[in-house]
Amino acid sequence: MPQSSVFHFRLCLEKILLQCIIQSRTLSGADAINALRPFYFAVHPDFFGQHPKEREVNENSLKRLNGYLENLQKPGFRSFKPTQLTFYVREREPNSSNVQESFSTSGFRAVSFTLHTRDLLSTVLDILNSCSLSTEHVQSLNVNSQPHKEAKSTLNRPIKWDKTYYSFTGFKDPEEDLEQAQRVETTLTSWLDDNEASAVKKLKKSLPLRKELERLKFELSHQLQLSDIRWQRSWGIAHRCSQLHSLGRLVQQRPEVVKNVKGRTVVFTDRSGMSAAGHIMLGTMDVHHHWTKIFERLPNYYKLQKRLLFLEDRISQLLGGIQVIYIEELQPLLTLEEYYETLDSFCNKLLDSRLRFHPHSLRGLQMILESDRYTPSLHEFGHFTIPTVCDPATLQWFIVAKAQEARENLKRKEEMMITEKELIGTSTEKFSLDRLYKEPSVSSAQMIDCCKRLLEESLPYLQGMHLCISHFYSVLQDGDLCIPWNWKS
Repeated sequence: MPQSSVFHFRLCLEKILLQCIIQSRTLSGADAINALRPFYFAVHPDFFGQHPKEREVNENSLKRLNGYLENLQKPGFRSFKPTQLTFYVREREPNSSNVQESFSTSGFRAVSFTLHTRDLLSTVLDILNSCSLSTEHVQSLNVNSQPHKEAKSTLNRPIKWDKTYYSFTGFKDPEEDLEQAQRVETTLTSWLDDNEASAVKKLKKSLPLRKELERLKFELSHQLQLSDIRWQRSWGIAHRCSQLHSLGRLVQQRPEVVKNVKGRTVVFTDRSGMSAAGHIMLGTMDVHHHWTKIFERLPNYYKLQKRLLFLEDRISQLLGGIQVIYIEELQPLLTLEEYYETLDSFCNKLLDSRLRFHPHSLRGLQMILESDRYTPSLHEFGHFTIPTVCDPATLQWFIVAKAQEARENLKRKEEMMITEKELIGTSTEKFSLDRLYKEPSVSSAQMIDCCKRLLEESLPYLQGMHLCISHFYSVLQDGDLCIPWNWKS
């Protein structure tokens, strides 16, 4: 058969098979996460430690994707806005039988696509197809079958193809994919068995650099009278030391430009400026010339920050005293200018709507503004997440209706934070860990559950290690062990 005919046959057959799946099945949230496992392995930020720009892009895109998937699962949700996403996707290694190990750590490509689907299954298929990842395993998921009556007898009958079919068409055998997925379901102890030696070797190699990093950070913080020095991403220790050396050289060469940084926090990130939280951002890809300009502009940034605080107070007055906050761990990284524009637009919208709240009726409550959401929600920690495009009448009804629940959640948050801190301390002590921490995307409830289960185990592998609670298993380049918060025993 000519090659063009084979390609046409494959294309038609794939369209027919996928259409049958879409018509006959719906996915649950858990099914969607399982179906997207190959995608998460291909784009997860942990695998881009040496590529900070690509890591940043993937982290922000994952946040927006998660918001889109959450909205799809909300009952009665109808308002969808097309969402454009860009991911750097790791290239697959040929002849690899393991899903996690089948991706290269060096090569990657940029993929952009727009989501405008209205159900989980179509969204999952769109994502996988856009990234040139297999969709065959989606058929083997335990989903809720909803066949058309006239097609019930054919759509419900599983098709089992001969092995030669997969060799000829190039499709993946679903049974083989299922076996691979089962192999990925690793237990904590087996994964530690396989990866302890590698992690210990990397950790020992990084120890001198870790000491150097602490020295540089302490000296610069003391010299510039900074409140803190942070990194937005989990860059390697060598990368961080290089950034501090670079800042140190600038301070020596141009001491006059850093005279306005007292009491501030410096954050190394992917772009320079001032963040919505008021931190000085130094782009790791920028040269001293760009950093110098940022330091020289600090007086103007401080003036804009005062205007921003005034806007927050004005919104608070219009909404019954609710406090407007910005949470770095939960919100996309915004510059001071971007956040100011968001607040200004929202404030004008409130003024035009002439909403009426009883003064101080919502004092003690908190809210954050989001540009990527379309319906208001209440976070488990008690703050309201308010979309900038939210209808004012809907906003008022939602806040008033959920006010008491929000107060209860805020109280529970305080208790949860205390519990989390205690469990981190107890776990660190029991396993003689050098450090135990979590990714920002891991909630306190997840961290508490993880620590409680860890404390029931005997894990001598962890002595002296750096343990990060994440969503995936991985060993970082400096020896930190990353385990999913919902690890299997």
